[in-house]
Amino acid sequence: MFRNILVGAVALLTASVYAENVPIYGTVEGNCIVVPDTTGVYGVPASDTLSTAVADGGVLPVVRYDVIIADYYKAVITTPTAFSESPPLNDVVNWTGSAAVHEVSDAGMSAYDTGKVEYNSTTEFDLTIAGSTWFEMDSKAEYGYDKPFPGGNYTAMVEANCIAK
Repeated sequence: MFRNILVGAVALLTASVYAENVPIYGTVEGNCIVVPDTTGVYGVPASDTLSTAVADGGVLPVVRYDVIIADYYKAVITTPTAFSESPPLNDVVNWTGSAAVHEVSDAGMSAYDTGKVEYNSTTEFDLTIAGSTWFEMDSKAEYGYDKPFPGGNYTAMVEANCIAK
């Protein structure tokens, strides 16, 4: 008898339980902003080479990082390892590239180059000072073995990210 009453009470309570999801909203403003500053241009110092180096007739791409809060972010810049647009290529393209400090709003930011970490085609900079830092990237593509690049338009992309530490 007690068991029947207990089962009935549990069934009654279970039937009257309702659940609702209540949303909680929030907005976080960016404290690290990445702004493209100068579009890069490949020069052609040799028929099998494309290079952004000024000495090769190129233009180095530049990106600006604006940091509101010091020591919370790192700049992660990846130079190209493929073309996003090109004529058909039937041989290997060998890529090299790097990133370096170009201009700073605070003299202490010049030290970012000495503390940078490089791996594969990526360079990381620890953004320890609030303010603006401009980074320039060089990119070089060499085609096959003693083969000229086919005529046409070539585009490659630098990926610039600001990552919270």
